[in-house]
Amino acid sequence: MTEGTTDGMTSGRTALLTGDGRAGMLGPYGSRLLHGWYDTGGAADLDEHLGRYGPPPSPRSADASDRLVRAVEDAGLTGRGGAAFPTGRKLRTVADGRGTAVVVANGMESEPASRKDETLLDLAPHLVLDGAALAAAAVGADVAHLCLPRSRQDQARALREAVEERRARGLDPVPVLVHELPHHYVSSEETSLVRWLNGGDARPSATPPRPFEKGVERRPTLIDNVETLAHLALIARYGPGWFRSAGHPDATGTTLVTLSGALRAPGVYEVPMGRPLGEVLDVAGGAAEPLGSVLLGGFFGSWLPAEQALQVPFAKQDLAALGAGPGAGVIVALPARACGLAEAAGVLGYLAAQSARQCGPCRFGLPAVAADFADLAWGRPAPQVMRRLERRAGLLAGRGACRHPDGASRFAATALRVFADDVRHHLNLGPCAAAGQEPVLPVPDPRAPDDREWR
Repeated sequence: MTEGTTDGMTSGRTALLTGDGRAGMLGPYGSRLLHGWYDTGGAADLDEHLGRYGPPPSPRSADASDRLVRAVEDAGLTGRGGAAFPTGRKLRTVADGRGTAVVVANGMESEPASRKDETLLDLAPHLVLDGAALAAAAVGADVAHLCLPRSRQDQARALREAVEERRARGLDPVPVLVHELPHHYVSSEETSLVRWLNGGDARPSATPPRPFEKGVERRPTLIDNVETLAHLALIARYGPGWFRSAGHPDATGTTLVTLSGALRAPGVYEVPMGRPLGEVLDVAGGAAEPLGSVLLGGFFGSWLPAEQALQVPFAKQDLAALGAGPGAGVIVALPARACGLAEAAGVLGYLAAQSARQCGPCRFGLPAVAADFADLAWGRPAPQVMRRLERRAGLLAGRGACRHPDGASRFAATALRVFADDVRHHLNLGPCAAAGQEPVLPVPDPRAPDDREWR
C-alpha cells in the first residue's frame, strides 16, 4: 500500500453520514478498503467485519436515503469499473425513476489484466455486501443481484454463504442473489448483465434505453462495480469529508489498482487518486528493469511512453489530456526490451475473438485490424499495410452496438503512435527479435465462444 496519512483508529461505529471528515478508519499506509487485510493478513468473516465497522447503517426512511445520496455526491465518488461516472448522480437518477428499482453489483471483471475486484471480494466481501444493501435502500430497490464469472466458483460459493449468514442475522433490507455468468470479455458490460438477468445471452444490447431507465425486468436498475459499492459503504459510515481527505479535489478517495509487468512486486494495491503514476508504480517496488511504455486501462486502454506516463497524475482529467484514462485501475509496465507491436497484436487478436459478433465493426472490422497487426508484428507486411490499418482502425469507433470496437480502436491507435519506431523497423527489416518472446500482457486463449456459451 502507499505511504500516506494515518488517522487515529476509531471504534468503527461512528454515526451515519457525520460528514465532518474526522471520524473514520484510515488504516496503515493510507489503505481503506484493504486495511483489514493489513491488520490480520486474511479475509474478514462476518464477526470480524461487524467488530471493525458495526452493522451497516441502512437508511430506511426517505430522508435518510436522500442524505446518503447527498453524501455520495458530496464525496465525489466515481465508478471504479472503468467509466468513472459520478456515483451520486447515478443513485439519484435511479431513485427518481418510475417503478421499484433493482441493484446489480458488477463483479465480473472480464479484463484479463485486472485482479482488483476478485481480490476485494476475497478479502472484504462484507464491505461489498454492505454497499449493495445501502445502495438498494437508497434507490428503493427490492432486490440486489451480485454478478460473478463462472470461472470463480469457489468465490461464488463463499459469497452465497456470506449472504445467507447476513440474512440469518437480519442485516440486509433486501435479498441479495449471487449469479454466475459466462466469462467473456464483453459479458461484464452493463447491458450484458441486464440481458442475462432477463433470461437472454450475456451479450451487450443496443441502447437506449439505458439500464437506469429500463433494465432488469424493465425496471430502473442501478449497476455499480463492486469496488464502488465498497467505497459507498465507508462513505455511509464516515461521511464525505473523510472520503475526500484522500486523493485530491478533482479525483477523490482511494482506488484499487492492479499493477503488473516489469515491476518488482506486481499485485493489487490501494492508492490515493491523483498521485503521479511513477509513485503509483513505486508501491509495487518500482520498475524491475528499464521501461519503454505503460498501458493504462487494460485491453480497452491507452499506451503512453514511459517517460511521459510516470509524471502524470493518476486522475481522469489529467490522463484525458493525454488521450488516456484510469479505466478499471489496470496499469501494465512494459519493459523497453519487449516488442510493443507483438504485445498489441496479441491483445487485438483476443478482442476480435471475444466480440459478441452482433454488428459489422466487430464481425468484420475488428478481425481485419487484428490481422493487419499480426502481419505487422510477425509477418512480412506490404508497404500499404499502415494506410490500410489507420483507415480500418478509424472506422471502428462509434459504429458498434456496444463500445467493444471503440475500446479496441483506442488501443490500436495508441499502439501505432507509441510504437512508431517498432513499426518502422518491422516494415523495413521484418520482425524484431523481441517479437518472438513470451508476451508480458496476460492474453488468454483467443478462441471465439460459440453461441451456446453466451448463456
